[in-house]
Amino acid sequence: MGPLLVLVGAVIAAVGALVWLGVPLGRLPGDLLVERDGFRLYMPITTSIVVSVAFMLVSWLFRR
Repeated sequence: MGPLLVLVGAVIAAVGALVWLGVPLGRLPGDLLVERDGFRLYMPITTSIVVSVAFMLVSWLFRR
């Protein structure tokens, strides 16, 4: 259990460092932005896929 907690902590620290350094996690290629007069729609498709894969890997590690 100890190594797993260290790994999860390292992943959280890495994501925090990326955000702190200004890596645009919410502005990846493939995220859709539609702007019209009085209307703005943002669909973070690629960001959602990346977050989903990350959660899937973490859950896989917990089940293992």
